[in-house]
Amino acid sequence: MARGFRQKIRQKDTDSSGFGTNASGRFINKDGLPNVRRKGVNVFNRLSWYHTMLNLSTFRFLSYLVVAYILVNIIFALIYYSIGVQHLTGIDKSDPVNEFIDVFFFSSQTFTTVGYGRIAPVGFLASLVATFEAFLGLLTFAIATGLFYGRFSRPRAYLRFSDIALISPFQNTNALMFRLAPYKNNALTDADVIVSAAIEVIEDGVAKSNFYRLETRLNKINTLALNWTVVHIIDENSPFNGFSEEDFKNTDIEIIVQVRAFDEVFSNTVVQRSSYVTREIIYGAKFVPMYYPNKDSQSTILDLDKINEYQQVDLPVLAEEKG
Repeated sequence: MARGFRQKIRQKDTDSSGFGTNASGRFINKDGLPNVRRKGVNVFNRLSWYHTMLNLSTFRFLSYLVVAYILVNIIFALIYYSIGVQHLTGIDKSDPVNEFIDVFFFSSQTFTTVGYGRIAPVGFLASLVATFEAFLGLLTFAIATGLFYGRFSRPRAYLRFSDIALISPFQNTNALMFRLAPYKNNALTDADVIVSAAIEVIEDGVAKSNFYRLETRLNKINTLALNWTVVHIIDENSPFNGFSEEDFKNTDIEIIVQVRAFDEVFSNTVVQRSSYVTREIIYGAKFVPMYYPNKDSQSTILDLDKINEYQQVDLPVLAEEKG
């Protein structure tokens, strides 16, 4: 965090955030993963390739598989070609391009253990390479199958958070609000939310981040079927008590959110996180409703395109501000 601010907080710091007071930058990325880079170990020990592949988007995951498949077959095609096309029967030897194309497709057939039979290895070296490639293909497809199953079967919350948080009027005072909603047809029950705030303050001329647990009006709901607007009332117990619009703009703040719910289909607890930093907090606004009845009023429409829609409003002038 770059900017400091005088400490005007009444609430005691929390000690369960998991982040030290000297950590810098955003603590939780928008995808819910900690914004932490590790040093002191090599890349093979620093990254869990299984977790990395599971966390990739579907497009990137499939793209990596296709690119890896093509590259592997190009490498083996070059090996066969360097051995000599005379060690492969059925090759079209009309020109080098056709030869390499035939070798490439022979490699893909060997790698997938299809083996149509038109092209076959001749001699010890070509047969040895084909044997190793077939073995590698079996292992690769076993790993790919496991990754597909892991991605398909992994319990996930499938929640969409609003990109912004608002400072809105609420019951004759102000409140910090953000909202979330499920975007798939999974059934989530017993959902609870934990909200913390990291606020950068200046103490003895040194900038540090203090962490505070934010109480919410509702921290648990029975069923998460529609959107949930999480409300933190800015009262005398709030670390934002007395904050003006200028304070919110000039103070480095990060709102850290964790939602847990029970997925009835998987019979398992799912967790999703997100965060909001200073530039993502809008002062003097309220969310526009995002669900409404259908035409015959027999069901409810949850419009996820409206999750970030808001309108500007005037906030009440509080007694502390009047003084």
